[in-house]
Amino acid sequence: MFHREGHKIIFTTLVFVVGSFFLIDEFMTIEWLRKALMIAVLIIFVLILQFFRNPKRHTHTNENNALSPVDGKVVVIEEVFEKEFLKEKCIQVSVFMSPLNVHVTRYPVTGTIVYSKYHPGKYLVAWHPKSSEENERTTVVIENNRFGKVLYRQIAGALARRIVNYAKVNTMATQGADSGFIKFGSRVDLFLPLNADIKVEINQSVRGGETIIAEVK
Repeated sequence: MFHREGHKIIFTTLVFVVGSFFLIDEFMTIEWLRKALMIAVLIIFVLILQFFRNPKRHTHTNENNALSPVDGKVVVIEEVFEKEFLKEKCIQVSVFMSPLNVHVTRYPVTGTIVYSKYHPGKYLVAWHPKSSEENERTTVVIENNRFGKVLYRQIAGALARRIVNYAKVNTMATQGADSGFIKFGSRVDLFLPLNADIKVEINQSVRGGETIIAEVK
């Protein structure tokens, strides 16, 4: 199953692959080079398919849990002051996605979307300390019955050139449901209240819509 954001790119790449195979077969007479070029083109297509895959996730909705919004590795767990919307101290949990991870963004909690904003910006590497404030990004805040206001931020990286955000203010977010997509590598920051009981560790691998990031104490 592939994400809808990848349908056009997959189709375009398929056309490129078929055309390349035809040209290589027609004009390349050196047998080993002919095979090598065909394999290289095929690898490119497989990588594109890999990037836009959208596997089914088994989300067990629970208002006492905040789930990981994306697949990847936990790179930050720290107390910070969130100054864009919450304007208070929070626990920030950041998940870094490599180009090989699933890049679907999912709602970490269920609730009403009270804020959703796109910010143009730079393309610093996703693990850069200033990427959360200076890179292209989107910020979404969900009002949840147990956690209160939960903020998550999609952040573009050095390779990511397009962030897709489906969250719209005054609509309902369902925990684990598709909320967007980041093309070609990045990270997501999740901001939780200070009383949240964090259940993950630095360098832990997490799965979007399944791994519990925090519980309400």
